[in-house]
Amino acid sequence: STLDRSSAASDVYKRQIKDNINEKIKIKEAIIVEGRDDEARVKQSIDAMIIVTHGFGIKEETWKLIDKAYREKGVIIFTDPDHAGEMIRRKIEKRCPDALHANLSREKARKNKDIGVENARPQDVLTAILSAKSKKSDDQGKSSLSNNLQSEEALSPEDIYGLGICGGEGAKIRREKLCDKLGIGYTNAKGCLLYTS
Repeated sequence: STLDRSSAASDVYKRQIKDNINEKIKIKEAIIVEGRDDEARVKQSIDAMIIVTHGFGIKEETWKLIDKAYREKGVIIFTDPDHAGEMIRRKIEKRCPDALHANLSREKARKNKDIGVENARPQDVLTAILSAKSKKSDDQGKSSLSNNLQSEEALSPEDIYGLGICGGEGAKIRREKLCDKLGIGYTNAKGCLLYTS
């Protein structure tokens, strides 16, 4: 059985450190990452099937693995929080619309000038994977994230602007913090609207 994808990651990680054990968390879904270094970082905390895309030019044999895993167990897309990672995520999402999405903030994935899953702390990787969310809408047309926010009303473009998430000085930094808090990965203002409506 899969762990509750809420705050379980932090508790599990603290227990692992306290007890000095190398227990890995078993995840049912296959995890899709970009490169071998990402795979190595995920394997430090997670026991799951990991599929490596080797970048944007995903080979046919890799697509077959992704398709099979998607049909049989589900997949979690866990790409880098950069432009290339988002392009790969969208490409996979077109083929796997019910996929779960694990995200890291750019801050948590940064080492010097490099941004990637491989740079994140094992605890942050574990938290991202256990917090994976679906982008697919439910029957009322609301995303699972907006349902989890327990909001009475969806955010409008005016709300996004009024909250300082779009337009104006510091909007990008506030948006990055919001995206990290929501566990949705970095997005522009339009993406914030999609996630919260």
